[in-house]
Amino acid sequence: MKNRILLVLPLAAAIALPVMAQTSSTQDQSNSTNNTQSADNASGKQPLQPPAREGFWGRVNPFARKNYVKRQTEPIRDRVNELDELTAANSKAIKDTDARAQAGIKMASDKADQADQHAVDAGNKAQQAQQSAQQASNRIQTVETVVGNIDQYKASNQTEIRFRPGQTMLSKAAKDALDEMANGVKGQHGYIIEVQGFSSGKGQVAIQNSQKMAESVVRYLVLNHEIPVYRIYLVGMGNAPTTGDENTKHISGGRVEVSLLKNDLEQLSSNSSAPMNTNDQQQQPK
Repeated sequence: MKNRILLVLPLAAAIALPVMAQTSSTQDQSNSTNNTQSADNASGKQPLQPPAREGFWGRVNPFARKNYVKRQTEPIRDRVNELDELTAANSKAIKDTDARAQAGIKMASDKADQADQHAVDAGNKAQQAQQSAQQASNRIQTVETVVGNIDQYKASNQTEIRFRPGQTMLSKAAKDALDEMANGVKGQHGYIIEVQGFSSGKGQVAIQNSQKMAESVVRYLVLNHEIPVYRIYLVGMGNAPTTGDENTKHISGGRVEVSLLKNDLEQLSSNSSAPMNTNDQQQQPK
């Protein structure tokens, strides 16, 4: 009997050693698997463990069964609640990120619209500057033309005043004719009035009489119509031949020729005011 026991013990030890080694390796693999799952878990907690062995009486007893179910479901409920919290936090973070992205897109769009508006304004200002430069060039050309022809006067209107022999007073018809001429030059520039007196007679007497008749005309224009004296040129022609009448060498009685002469200064003044009005209209707010 003792010999049998001695033979069985080494045999049992030989059988038990591989089983114990396999059990140890299985536990090591289970621990490493648990560690890996714990590292990969989003919550950072240990994964749920397999249910503990209740034994025969724990499975059969109904009260023990309820406690078993409660112990098994409590970790699951905790993990579900934790997942709900993580889901809510992720949803909130996604919404915040989307709101910031939409705000950034809107800000970039507003900046782009402002840049487009600035570009349009710059284009309009450049066009206005080009128009102003063109108008200035045209005005310079006009000024150069006027300055070149500033001493060139052209006859615009002519009036003839008749006098009786030995008379130097203006008649009503003569005053009406002078009024009509003077009213046409009020507020204008670039004109002169040429007054030439002609008288019958001979020599110095005829020249003096023609001078007096011309002076009466000048006096009326200066006093009654406030025409500057520097715009009037007076000359007593005496008994000189009438201009344009080659057949008549001398005249009888007395007469005064009043001629209105103009250059291009009035045209320059009108052209200068037109571009200014155009620019004023462009600068008015819409």
